[in-house]
Amino acid sequence: MEQNKDTTPVYSQLLVELVSVRMPFGKYKDRILCDLPESYLAWFHRKGFPPGKIGMLLAALYEIKLNGLEYLLQQIKTFRAS
Repeated sequence: MEQNKDTTPVYSQLLVELVSVRMPFGKYKDRILCDLPESYLAWFHRKGFPPGKIGMLLAALYEIKLNGLEYLLQQIKTFRAS
């Protein structure tokens, strides 16, 4: 199956945002999204993610953590810190 080259930058940008955007509200306000606990994301999954971009980012992060893919974020976070 051929990869759609138009979506690759979007996925990359999404991962970068997950390690750089801070939570704008709530109990974990000002924490970087990738550092949010999975239990907090599961609560949003049950109650409903907020609208807009922050909701999309939180939903994506929930799926990443649910499927054990945090290592992808850790690699980007480490790279950005150096």
